[in-house]
This record gives sequence, structure tokens and C-alpha cells, in this order.
Amino acid sequence: MLALSLLMLAAFSSGMLNAIAGGGAFITFPALLFAGVPPVSANVSSTVALFPGQMASAWAYRGEIKDVREVNVGAFVAVSVVGGIIGGILLLTTPDRAFAGLVPWLLLFATTVFAVGNFMPGLAGRLKLSGPGVLFVQFLISVYGGYFGGGIGFLMLAALTLFGMRDIHAMNGLRILLAALMNGAAVVAFCLSGSVSWTETGVMAVSAVAGGYAGALGAKRVSRVVLKWVVVVIGVVMTLYFFTRGAGA
Repeated sequence: MLALSLLMLAAFSSGMLNAIAGGGAFITFPALLFAGVPPVSANVSSTVALFPGQMASAWAYRGEIKDVREVNVGAFVAVSVVGGIIGGILLLTTPDRAFAGLVPWLLLFATTVFAVGNFMPGLAGRLKLSGPGVLFVQFLISVYGGYFGGGIGFLMLAALTLFGMRDIHAMNGLRILLAALMNGAAVVAFCLSGSVSWTETGVMAVSAVAGGYAGALGAKRVSRVVLKWVVVVIGVVMTLYFFTRGAGA
């Protein structure tokens, strides 16, 4: 019961964190390891458990997503789903230790790009992604998202920043929708694989929905400048933590 209670708390916190800036898998993955779930099964179960919470957050952001005009949302959805499926298949056929080692560096890069793009626009203007370029980057992020998932929120915010988007609420809504879809594509493969620890996953999914919806409603009420600083601070803290402890901590 203690383990399940801790998993519920971890899932609620992860749902809120995913709604604000992403990175929720960095809480649920080690929590499942602590509960005795084997590494690959923990990775799979974490993705499945957080998926309903991401959908709840996307629903809360539906107005902001509908108003996105800078990018082709349909194209982003397509590459995210395809990339998520590929990443999910890779996870089921290869160990996740190799990708986990890249997590701190990816977080450092994504946090830096987001901070520069939003607080030093003159410098960011020299580093821009084209339409095809940002779609290709989104595809790579989606493959990584289906495989491991940790840090995809920061990576997507960084890519959208390099493309030229600056409305943090619109970016956040689009990020949440795409993360939910790429994970949803991987979830289908995971559920068919028999690798999900359903007892832990079921308990966590309910808490993730509550945390995801509450986090999205809270984030929408925060000013754009404050939310950008929150994203940067979370990114810095997570980067330092995973450089110190590693993604399997």
C-alpha cells in the first residue's frame, strides 16, 4: 500500500509537471523502479500511465491549440504519431540504457535554446529552423519520445522556439497535444506487448489525469513571462540533477 501511495503521488506530480513544462517521466520512471518494477517494464508502464494525464491537459488547452497559426498542426500530428510508433517498437527490441545516457545533454541543450529564444531574441534570430526543418526535428523528438520520453517537452519547446514561436501558452498547448499523440502511438504497441505492469499503471493513470488537468488549468492562469521562467528553472534543476545522478536514478 505504501508503494502504491507513493506511485499515486508521483503520478499526480508528473501530470502537473507535464502540463507546465514536461519532464514528468523523470518522476514516474524512478518511482516505478523504486517499487520493484524492472527497468524496461518501468519505462513502458510510465508512458502508459502518463498518457491519460497528457490527454486531460491537452483538453484543457484545446482553445490555445485551436488558435495556433504559425505551424501546420496536422503535419506535426502525423510526424509525431509515426515517430512515436517507431520509438515504441525500438524500446521493445533494444535496451534503454544508451538513450538514457543522452538525457542530461538533451535537457541542457533544450533548456539553453528555450532560454535564449525567449529572453535573447536578437541572438535567437540567427538560429532558426525552417518549416521542413522543424518537422524533421519533431520527428526525431517523437522517436526519442516513444523510446524513453524523458525531456521531450523541453525539446519540443526548444524546436518551436527556433522556428519562431513565442506565445508560451500556444507552444505549451501544442507541446502537450503532440506529446500525448506520440506517447499514445507507443502505448498501443506497449499494451500489445505484455510488458505493462497493470496494477501500478492503473493506479498511476487516475492520479496522472487529476494532476494533468489541474496543472494545465493552473499554467494557463500564470503570466507568460512567469511561465517562461518556470520552464527555464525546471529545465536547469532537471539538467543538474540528471548530470549528477543519471537518467536511471
